[in-house]
Amino acid sequence: MSDTENTETSKPRVGFVGLGTMGSLMSANLLRADFPLTVWNRTSQRADDLRDSGAEVATSPAALAHSSQIVVSCLTDSPQVEEVLFGTEGLSEGLAPGSLLIDCSTLSPLKAQEFGERLARQNVTMLDAPVSGGSEGAKNATLTILVGGTSTDFERALGVLNAMGQTVTLLGPLGAGQWAKAINQVILAGMYLGVAEGVTLGLKAGLDVEVVLGALRGGAAGSWVLENRSQRMIDDNYPLGFKIALHRKDLAIGLELAQRVGATLPVSSLAATFEDGLIAQGYGDDDNSALARTIRQLSGL
Repeated sequence: MSDTENTETSKPRVGFVGLGTMGSLMSANLLRADFPLTVWNRTSQRADDLRDSGAEVATSPAALAHSSQIVVSCLTDSPQVEEVLFGTEGLSEGLAPGSLLIDCSTLSPLKAQEFGERLARQNVTMLDAPVSGGSEGAKNATLTILVGGTSTDFERALGVLNAMGQTVTLLGPLGAGQWAKAINQVILAGMYLGVAEGVTLGLKAGLDVEVVLGALRGGAAGSWVLENRSQRMIDDNYPLGFKIALHRKDLAIGLELAQRVGATLPVSSLAATFEDGLIAQGYGDDDNSALARTIRQLSGL
C-alpha cells in the first residue's frame, strides 16, 4: 500500500475473511462505508456478490493480508481461526509489521490471547471483537461489538467497527471481548427458554398468543428475543438467523469458563442439553429459537 493510495482513499485498506451468514453482511457494510475492501472465503462463490459491488477477491488469506492494513476475520471456531491465521498461506504469512487483526469470531478468550501472543512475535496486533445482534444486526450495521485489546488498537479500529455495528465497547485487554460474548450467550440461553415457555403456555391455554406478547413487549418481559424470535416459536418455524449448533458451541465456551471460575449455570446447562437433543434430531442448522421445539414437544404441541 503506497502513501498515495492511502491519501486518496483516506481510509485504511481492509481485508475480510469468512463470508458466512454474518461475515458477508458485515463486509458489505464496509463497502457501503467506502472502505477499500479485499475479501476471501474458502468457498469462493460466496464472494461473487461482493466482487460485483466493488470488492477485490484474494486467492488466499496470505494474499489478502499482504494488501491490507487492517484484517477482519469472522469464522466458526478456534480451529478455523488458527488454520486461517497460521496454516499454509495463512494470514500470518502476509501480515506486515504494524498490521492489525480484528477477530469477530466467537471462541475461548484463552485461545484469543494465545493467537494474539503469536501474532505479536511478528509485530502484528490483535483485537478480539465478537458480535451480537444476529443476521438482522449484521445486515443493518446495528451489531453490538464486544472488544478486547489495547486502547490504541481500539481507536485505530473504531472506524471499521462503527461501519459494522452500532454499540462498540472496549471492555478490557485481549480476551475481554470473548468473556463478554460468553456472558451474552449464557443470558440468551435463558431468554430463549423463557420466551419459548411463555409461548407454549399461551398456546396450551388457547389464548391469542400474538396479542398477549404484543401486550407484554412494553413491560418487564420485553426483550430482543421476544421482539424478534417469538413469532417463529408461535409458528413452529425457525428460518436461519443464528444456527442452534453455533449457539451450542458458544455455550460450551461459557460452561467451560464457568467451571474455571467456579460459577454454577443451571439454566445454560439445561439449554445445552436441549440443544444437544435438537442437533441429534437434525435441527442444528435451524435458528436458535428452535429451542421452542423441545418445549413444545414436551408439552404435547
